[in-house]
Amino acid sequence: MDLFRKKPLSAPASAEGDKLSKTLGALDLTMLGVGAIIGTGIFVMTGVAAAEHAGPALVLSFVLAGIACVLSALCYSEFASTIPVSGSAYAYSYVAFGELLAWILGWDLVLEYGVAAAAVGSGWSGYFQGLLDGFGLHLPTALSGAYNADKGTFINLPAIIIILLISFLLTRGVKETARFNAIMVTIKLTVVILFIVTGVFYVKPENWTPFMPFGLHGVVNGAATVFFAYIGFDALSTAAEEVKRPQRDLPIGIISSLAICTVLYIVVSLVLTGIVPYQSLNVSDPVSFALRFVDQNMIAGLISVGAIAGMTTVLLVLLFGQTRLMFAISRDGLLPQTLSKVSSKTHTPVRSTWMVGGIIAVVTGFVPLDRLANLTSIGTLFAFLVVSLGVIALRHTHPNLKRGFTVPWVPVIPLLSAAACGYLMYNLGTDTWIGFVIWLVIGLIIYALYGYKRSNLNHNK
Repeated sequence: MDLFRKKPLSAPASAEGDKLSKTLGALDLTMLGVGAIIGTGIFVMTGVAAAEHAGPALVLSFVLAGIACVLSALCYSEFASTIPVSGSAYAYSYVAFGELLAWILGWDLVLEYGVAAAAVGSGWSGYFQGLLDGFGLHLPTALSGAYNADKGTFINLPAIIIILLISFLLTRGVKETARFNAIMVTIKLTVVILFIVTGVFYVKPENWTPFMPFGLHGVVNGAATVFFAYIGFDALSTAAEEVKRPQRDLPIGIISSLAICTVLYIVVSLVLTGIVPYQSLNVSDPVSFALRFVDQNMIAGLISVGAIAGMTTVLLVLLFGQTRLMFAISRDGLLPQTLSKVSSKTHTPVRSTWMVGGIIAVVTGFVPLDRLANLTSIGTLFAFLVVSLGVIALRHTHPNLKRGFTVPWVPVIPLLSAAACGYLMYNLGTDTWIGFVIWLVIGLIIYALYGYKRSNLNHNK
């Protein structure tokens, strides 16, 4: 029983009828990356992370998370330019480490994208209902949130609707998806810059004292928590088969989107904690709250619009990444191959798109998701750690392989990346680790009962 059989680099990506169309360029990828990274992290998580973990030192949490991401992004860029196929870290580990670890990582990414999309969908619903409230419109309580008998809520209808609408958009074609994303990203970047320009005049340096109220442990805890925000560039690499020049454009898209977003996160967290004492930031809409705090109510309303646009693009890229991941795993035979069928008209995996959208819509609509963000963080960190070590493995097994982008100072950079991700994983709570291990055990059972026997590598012997 060969659990570590590797997928050969020369293996065909797909059957002729199941090919995705190559339509994306470097700018499209950068916008998709910004679309995924700037959203919930700025508009929702900054407040909780400051109030409960880092205080004004939240800026250091973002710096620490950003450094870990930059190191990982270099490793992703090498893999993406060398193995430009759908599946992201799953596909890379299939070549570097073999099928069992590839399945574990693929199953981990299913959790990462699914939980992230469900959590963002819930956050989107909250902001959208807040906007409706501003116009005097109110949803019936029963339709305003996931099941909670104490609050009288039974179904989160807005979250279900937005996820199904985005799923429909994804089935129309990747170019149409990229155009819509570019419009939404432009709106939210404008709003983020508006917040910075307005808020900087209300910063009170005394709000930054004490700077590290929870100590260094709080800064690291904050970094592990806000890592949820950085899932975006992992999703970019799932688009590899739809990129015109993957060897050139994927590294540009990954690194440039990460650089832009890290700078914005740092500046926003500085301004936010400078306007409002960190103890008061434990709210669901911290950026809007900060402007209301200084009586800038009109701009606070615009921020809400930007937040809705921001979370829409995050949902878009997360669902996009999830569908491409399912497409890749299915194509390898580890999941039913019907999920890798591509529409001859739109060149998109319609079946996997609707399956993913339907499941996530149901979960978001009915299941409370208050404490699931950290499951996404641990899943993301695990993927980054494996990819970092995979660079070293592939350099050893395929030293002469043509690479469009190469990580400098191997093995130092990949080892630093793996160590940073491992350290942040270590700082996540026990409940998060228990949930993560349970999910992986379920995945191993599915692989033993279905994936191992149905794998294409069994048929290609």
